[in-house]
Amino acid sequence: MAAISFNPRLNVQGGRKNHGVVVEEIEGLIRIYGDGHVERPPIIPSATCMITNGVVSKDVAIEKFTNLWTRIYVPSYSSKMPLLVYFHGGGFCVGSASWRCYHEFLAALASKAGCIILSLNYRLAPENRLPAAYDDGINTLMWVKQEARNGANEHKWWLNQCRFSSLFLAGDSAGANIAYNVAIRSYGISGSSIKPLILKGIILIQPFFGGEERTISEMHATQPPNSALTLSVFDTYWRLSLPLGANRDHPWCNPLAERATTLRELKLPGAMVCISEMDILKDRNLEFCNALASAGKWVETRMYKGVGHAFQILHNSQFSQIRTQEMMSHLKAFINQ
Repeated sequence: MAAISFNPRLNVQGGRKNHGVVVEEIEGLIRIYGDGHVERPPIIPSATCMITNGVVSKDVAIEKFTNLWTRIYVPSYSSKMPLLVYFHGGGFCVGSASWRCYHEFLAALASKAGCIILSLNYRLAPENRLPAAYDDGINTLMWVKQEARNGANEHKWWLNQCRFSSLFLAGDSAGANIAYNVAIRSYGISGSSIKPLILKGIILIQPFFGGEERTISEMHATQPPNSALTLSVFDTYWRLSLPLGANRDHPWCNPLAERATTLRELKLPGAMVCISEMDILKDRNLEFCNALASAGKWVETRMYKGVGHAFQILHNSQFSQIRTQEMMSHLKAFINQ
Protein backbone atom coordinates (compact mmCIF):
# COMPACT_ATOMS: atom_id res chain seq x y z
CA MET A 1 0.00 0.00 0.00
CA ALA A 2 1.45 3.36 -0.99
CA ALA A 3 1.37 6.11 1.60
CA ILE A 4 2.35 9.75 1.78
CA SER A 5 5.21 11.32 3.70
CA PHE A 6 4.00 14.23 5.78
CA ASN A 7 6.01 17.41 5.17
CA PRO A 8 5.01 20.39 7.35
CA ARG A 9 7.33 22.69 5.39
CA LEU A 10 4.94 22.80 2.46
CA ASN A 11 3.08 26.09 2.60
CA VAL A 12 1.13 28.73 0.72
CA GLN A 13 1.58 32.47 1.00
CA GLY A 14 -1.49 33.87 -0.72
CA GLY A 15 -4.32 35.71 0.98
CA ARG A 16 -2.43 36.96 4.03
CA LYS A 17 -2.96 40.69 3.25
CA ASN A 18 -6.71 40.29 2.77
CA HIS A 19 -7.61 38.84 6.15
CA GLY A 20 -5.48 40.65 8.73
CA VAL A 21 -2.94 39.07 11.04
CA VAL A 22 -2.47 35.36 11.49
CA VAL A 23 -3.65 34.42 15.01
CA GLU A 24 -3.07 30.64 14.89
CA GLU A 25 -1.06 28.47 12.52
CA ILE A 26 0.17 24.93 12.11
CA GLU A 27 2.73 25.26 9.35
CA GLY A 28 1.58 23.72 6.10
CA LEU A 29 -1.75 22.51 7.50
CA ILE A 30 -3.94 25.34 8.75
CA ARG A 31 -3.83 29.12 9.18
CA ILE A 32 -6.42 31.22 11.01
CA TYR A 33 -6.61 34.97 10.49
CA GLY A 34 -7.87 37.68 12.80
CA ASP A 35 -11.09 38.07 10.83
CA GLY A 36 -11.87 34.36 11.26
CA HIS A 37 -10.82 33.31 7.77
CA VAL A 38 -9.34 29.79 7.68
CA GLU A 39 -6.90 28.42 5.10
CA ARG A 40 -6.02 24.76 4.69
CA PRO A 41 -3.28 24.30 2.07
CA PRO A 42 -3.92 21.20 -0.08
CA ILE A 43 -0.68 19.44 0.86
CA ILE A 44 -2.16 15.94 0.71
CA PRO A 45 -3.80 14.99 -2.60
CA SER A 46 -7.33 13.65 -2.78
CA ALA A 47 -8.36 10.38 -4.38
CA THR A 48 -11.41 9.88 -6.51
CA CYS A 49 -13.72 6.94 -5.99
CA MET A 50 -12.67 3.88 -7.94
CA ILE A 51 -12.40 0.12 -7.78
CA THR A 52 -9.21 -0.64 -5.80
CA ASN A 53 -8.16 -4.29 -5.34
CA GLY A 54 -11.75 -5.38 -5.87
CA VAL A 55 -13.12 -2.78 -3.41
CA VAL A 56 -15.84 -0.48 -4.78
CA SER A 57 -15.96 3.02 -3.28
CA LYS A 58 -18.59 5.74 -3.67
CA ASP A 59 -19.31 9.08 -2.00
CA VAL A 60 -22.78 9.41 -0.50
CA ALA A 61 -24.46 12.53 0.95
CA ILE A 62 -25.90 12.15 4.45
CA GLU A 63 -27.03 15.67 5.35
CA LYS A 64 -26.98 18.52 2.84
CA PHE A 65 -27.43 21.32 5.41
CA THR A 66 -24.11 20.52 7.11
CA ASN A 67 -22.49 19.04 3.97
CA LEU A 68 -22.05 15.77 5.85
CA TRP A 69 -21.01 12.92 3.57
CA THR A 70 -19.31 9.57 3.67
CA ARG A 71 -17.11 7.49 1.40
CA ILE A 72 -18.33 3.90 1.41
CA TYR A 73 -16.02 0.95 0.71
CA VAL A 74 -17.50 -2.41 -0.28
CA PRO A 75 -15.17 -5.37 -0.92
CA SER A 76 -16.14 -8.26 -3.13
CA TYR A 77 -17.40 -10.84 -0.62
CA SER A 78 -20.24 -13.31 -1.09
CA SER A 79 -21.41 -13.28 2.54
CA LYS A 80 -22.70 -10.42 4.70
CA MET A 81 -19.97 -8.35 6.29
CA PRO A 82 -19.44 -6.32 9.47
CA LEU A 83 -19.96 -2.56 9.19
CA LEU A 84 -17.18 -0.22 10.31
CA VAL A 85 -17.81 3.53 10.65
CA TYR A 86 -14.44 5.31 10.44
CA PHE A 87 -13.40 8.82 11.51
CA HIS A 88 -10.23 10.29 10.00
CA GLY A 89 -7.58 12.07 12.05
CA GLY A 90 -6.30 15.63 11.87
CA GLY A 91 -6.72 17.20 15.29
CA PHE A 92 -10.41 17.90 14.55
CA CYS A 93 -9.13 20.75 12.33
CA VAL A 94 -7.82 19.20 9.10
CA GLY A 95 -8.27 16.04 7.08
CA SER A 96 -10.81 14.60 4.70
CA ALA A 97 -12.36 11.27 3.83
CA SER A 98 -11.10 11.93 0.30
CA TRP A 99 -7.41 12.24 1.24
CA ARG A 100 -5.47 9.68 -0.79
CA CYS A 101 -3.66 8.29 2.27
CA TYR A 102 -6.98 7.48 3.95
CA HIS A 103 -8.51 6.17 0.75
CA GLU A 104 -5.67 3.70 0.24
CA PHE A 105 -5.55 2.64 3.90
CA LEU A 106 -9.30 2.04 4.18
CA ALA A 107 -9.65 0.32 0.81
CA ALA A 108 -6.89 -2.07 1.89
CA LEU A 109 -8.52 -2.60 5.30
CA ALA A 110 -11.93 -3.31 3.77
CA SER A 111 -10.37 -5.93 1.51
CA LYS A 112 -8.20 -7.56 4.17
CA ALA A 113 -10.75 -7.57 7.02
CA GLY A 114 -13.78 -8.32 4.86
CA CYS A 115 -15.85 -5.41 6.13
CA ILE A 116 -17.88 -2.54 4.71
CA ILE A 117 -16.42 0.82 5.73
CA LEU A 118 -18.17 4.19 5.96
CA SER A 119 -15.45 6.86 6.13
CA LEU A 120 -17.13 10.00 7.46
CA ASN A 121 -16.31 13.52 6.29
CA TYR A 122 -17.34 15.38 9.45
CA ARG A 123 -17.30 19.14 10.13
CA LEU A 124 -13.96 20.65 11.15
CA ALA A 125 -12.89 23.12 13.82
CA PRO A 126 -12.39 26.00 14.41
CA GLU A 127 -15.40 26.85 12.22
CA ASN A 128 -17.29 24.02 13.95
CA ARG A 129 -15.87 23.38 17.40
CA LEU A 130 -16.66 20.26 19.39
CA PRO A 131 -19.19 18.72 19.79
CA ALA A 132 -19.94 19.27 16.07
CA ALA A 133 -17.86 16.24 15.02
CA TYR A 134 -19.55 14.08 17.66
CA ASP A 135 -22.97 15.26 16.48
CA ASP A 136 -22.04 14.32 12.92
CA GLY A 137 -21.06 10.85 14.13
CA ILE A 138 -24.38 10.35 15.90
CA ASN A 139 -26.31 11.71 12.91
CA THR A 140 -24.48 9.23 10.69
CA LEU A 141 -25.51 6.30 12.90
CA MET A 142 -29.11 7.53 12.86
CA TRP A 143 -28.91 7.81 9.06
CA VAL A 144 -27.56 4.26 8.73
CA LYS A 145 -30.26 3.03 11.11
CA GLN A 146 -32.96 4.71 9.00
CA GLU A 147 -31.56 3.42 5.72
CA ALA A 148 -31.30 -0.10 7.15
CA ARG A 149 -34.96 0.04 8.16
CA ASN A 150 -36.17 1.59 4.91
CA GLY A 151 -34.03 -0.50 2.58
CA ALA A 152 -33.80 2.29 0.01
CA ASN A 153 -33.07 1.03 -3.49
CA GLU A 154 -30.27 3.56 -4.06
CA HIS A 155 -28.32 2.13 -1.11
CA LYS A 156 -28.94 -1.57 -1.63
CA TRP A 157 -25.51 -1.95 -3.24
CA TRP A 158 -23.98 -1.75 0.26
CA LEU A 159 -26.92 -2.20 2.66
CA ASN A 160 -27.70 -5.69 1.35
CA GLN A 161 -24.18 -6.81 2.24
CA CYS A 162 -24.12 -5.42 5.79
CA ARG A 163 -24.35 -7.52 8.92
CA PHE A 164 -25.96 -4.88 11.11
CA SER A 165 -25.46 -6.95 14.24
CA SER A 166 -21.70 -6.32 13.87
CA LEU A 167 -21.14 -2.56 13.96
CA PHE A 168 -17.74 -1.12 14.84
CA LEU A 169 -16.73 2.49 15.43
CA ALA A 170 -13.12 3.27 14.57
CA GLY A 171 -10.74 6.12 13.92
CA ASP A 172 -7.19 7.34 14.28
CA SER A 173 -5.95 10.28 16.37
CA ALA A 174 -8.78 12.82 16.62
CA GLY A 175 -10.93 10.29 14.77
CA ALA A 176 -10.36 7.80 17.59
CA ASN A 177 -11.48 10.47 20.07
CA ILE A 178 -14.65 10.92 17.99
CA ALA A 179 -15.26 7.16 17.82
CA TYR A 180 -14.98 6.92 21.62
CA ASN A 181 -17.30 9.84 22.31
CA VAL A 182 -19.85 8.71 19.72
CA ALA A 183 -19.75 5.23 21.29
CA ILE A 184 -20.53 6.46 24.80
CA ARG A 185 -23.31 8.66 23.43
CA SER A 186 -24.96 5.95 21.36
CA TYR A 187 -24.26 2.92 23.53
CA GLY A 188 -23.65 4.18 27.01
CA ILE A 189 -25.28 6.54 29.45
CA SER A 190 -28.50 7.38 27.60
CA GLY A 191 -29.19 3.82 26.48
CA SER A 192 -30.53 5.19 23.19
CA SER A 193 -31.30 2.47 20.69
CA ILE A 194 -29.64 2.28 17.30
CA LYS A 195 -31.35 -0.99 16.36
CA PRO A 196 -31.06 -2.81 14.02
CA LEU A 197 -27.43 -1.76 14.50
CA ILE A 198 -25.62 -3.48 17.35
CA LEU A 199 -22.33 -1.92 18.43
CA LYS A 200 -19.83 -4.76 18.89
CA GLY A 201 -16.60 -2.87 19.43
CA ILE A 202 -14.55 0.30 19.14
CA ILE A 203 -11.12 0.61 17.53
CA LEU A 204 -9.00 3.51 18.76
CA ILE A 205 -5.79 4.07 16.80
CA GLN A 206 -3.41 6.46 18.62
CA PRO A 207 -6.40 8.15 20.32
CA PHE A 208 -6.10 11.92 20.61
CA PHE A 209 -6.66 12.61 24.31
CA GLY A 210 -5.04 15.29 26.42
CA GLY A 211 -4.87 16.89 29.83
CA GLU A 212 -3.49 19.92 31.62
CA GLU A 213 -0.74 17.88 33.28
CA ARG A 214 1.96 16.75 30.85
CA THR A 215 2.94 13.11 30.57
CA ILE A 216 6.55 11.96 30.24
CA SER A 217 6.10 10.97 26.59
CA GLU A 218 4.55 14.33 25.77
CA MET A 219 7.60 16.09 27.16
CA HIS A 220 10.41 13.70 26.21
CA ALA A 221 9.34 11.28 23.46
CA THR A 222 11.91 10.79 20.70
CA GLN A 223 9.94 11.27 17.52
CA PRO A 224 10.64 10.21 13.93
CA PRO A 225 11.48 12.88 11.31
CA ASN A 226 8.50 14.88 10.02
CA SER A 227 6.33 13.74 12.90
CA ALA A 228 2.63 14.42 12.36
CA LEU A 229 2.18 15.43 16.00
CA THR A 230 4.49 17.59 18.11
CA LEU A 231 3.66 19.10 21.48
CA SER A 232 3.06 22.58 20.03
CA VAL A 233 0.79 21.14 17.33
CA PHE A 234 -1.03 19.11 20.00
CA ASP A 235 -1.72 22.30 22.01
CA THR A 236 -2.85 24.27 18.97
CA TYR A 237 -5.34 21.62 17.86
CA TRP A 238 -6.96 21.61 21.30
CA ARG A 239 -7.14 25.42 21.43
CA LEU A 240 -8.92 25.41 18.08
CA SER A 241 -11.31 22.53 18.72
CA LEU A 242 -12.49 22.70 22.34
CA PRO A 243 -15.38 25.02 23.32
CA LEU A 244 -14.18 28.56 23.96
CA GLY A 245 -12.92 28.91 27.51
CA ALA A 246 -12.39 25.17 28.06
CA ASN A 247 -9.02 23.76 29.07
CA ARG A 248 -7.47 20.38 28.35
CA ASP A 249 -9.15 18.76 31.34
CA HIS A 250 -12.49 19.13 29.62
CA PRO A 251 -13.97 15.58 29.45
CA TRP A 252 -13.96 15.63 25.65
CA CYS A 253 -10.20 16.03 25.81
CA ASN A 254 -9.42 14.15 29.02
CA PRO A 255 -11.78 11.21 29.62
CA LEU A 256 -10.00 10.53 32.92
CA ALA A 257 -10.50 14.05 34.31
CA GLU A 258 -12.44 14.44 37.56
CA ARG A 259 -15.36 16.04 35.77
CA ALA A 260 -15.66 13.20 33.28
CA THR A 261 -18.15 10.43 33.90
CA THR A 262 -16.27 7.57 35.51
CA LEU A 263 -15.48 4.73 33.18
CA ARG A 264 -17.10 2.25 35.53
CA GLU A 265 -20.47 3.94 35.00
CA LEU A 266 -20.27 3.72 31.21
CA LYS A 267 -21.62 0.90 29.12
CA LEU A 268 -18.97 0.22 26.53
CA PRO A 269 -18.36 -2.59 24.04
CA GLY A 270 -14.98 -4.24 23.79
CA ALA A 271 -12.18 -1.90 22.73
CA MET A 272 -8.98 -2.27 20.78
CA VAL A 273 -6.40 0.48 21.32
CA CYS A 274 -3.43 0.78 18.94
CA ILE A 275 -0.44 2.68 20.35
CA SER A 276 2.77 3.85 18.65
CA GLU A 277 5.99 3.54 20.65
CA MET A 278 7.41 6.88 19.41
CA ASP A 279 4.15 8.83 19.71
CA ILE A 280 3.93 11.68 22.24
CA LEU A 281 0.50 10.24 23.11
CA LYS A 282 1.96 6.86 24.13
CA ASP A 283 1.79 7.37 27.92
CA ARG A 284 -1.67 8.92 27.79
CA ASN A 285 -2.93 6.06 25.62
CA LEU A 286 -1.48 3.47 28.01
CA GLU A 287 -3.02 5.26 30.99
CA PHE A 288 -6.41 5.19 29.25
CA CYS A 289 -6.10 1.44 28.55
CA ASN A 290 -5.17 0.75 32.17
CA ALA A 291 -8.14 2.82 33.35
CA LEU A 292 -10.51 0.86 31.09
CA ALA A 293 -9.20 -2.44 32.43
CA SER A 294 -9.41 -1.24 36.03
CA ALA A 295 -13.03 -0.23 35.41
CA GLY A 296 -13.84 -3.77 34.31
CA LYS A 297 -13.97 -3.00 30.58
CA TRP A 298 -12.61 -5.40 27.99
CA VAL A 299 -9.65 -3.82 26.18
CA GLU A 300 -7.05 -5.20 23.80
CA THR A 301 -3.88 -3.11 23.67
CA ARG A 302 -1.47 -3.24 20.73
CA MET A 303 1.92 -1.50 20.74
CA TYR A 304 3.76 -0.83 17.46
CA LYS A 305 7.50 -0.57 17.98
CA GLY A 306 9.73 2.02 16.34
CA VAL A 307 7.01 4.12 14.73
CA GLY A 308 5.32 7.43 15.50
CA HIS A 309 1.95 9.06 15.30
CA ALA A 310 -0.12 8.26 12.18
CA PHE A 311 2.63 6.05 10.72
CA GLN A 312 0.00 3.88 9.03
CA ILE A 313 -1.15 6.69 6.72
CA LEU A 314 1.60 9.31 6.56
CA HIS A 315 4.90 7.43 6.25
CA ASN A 316 5.95 5.28 3.33
CA SER A 317 9.17 3.72 4.63
CA GLN A 318 9.45 -0.04 4.35
CA PHE A 319 9.57 -0.30 8.15
CA SER A 320 6.33 1.68 8.54
CA GLN A 321 4.65 -0.46 5.89
CA ILE A 322 5.61 -3.62 7.80
CA ARG A 323 4.08 -2.17 10.96
CA THR A 324 0.98 -1.15 8.97
CA GLN A 325 0.50 -4.73 7.80
CA GLU A 326 0.79 -5.87 11.43
CA MET A 327 -1.92 -3.38 12.37
CA MET A 328 -4.13 -4.57 9.52
CA SER A 329 -3.87 -8.15 10.77
CA HIS A 330 -4.77 -7.08 14.31
CA LEU A 331 -7.75 -5.06 13.07
CA LYS A 332 -8.97 -7.99 10.98
CA ALA A 333 -8.81 -10.33 13.96
CA PHE A 334 -10.66 -7.90 16.23
CA ILE A 335 -13.44 -7.21 13.69
CA ASN A 336 -14.00 -10.89 12.91
CA GLN A 337 -13.62 -12.47 16.36
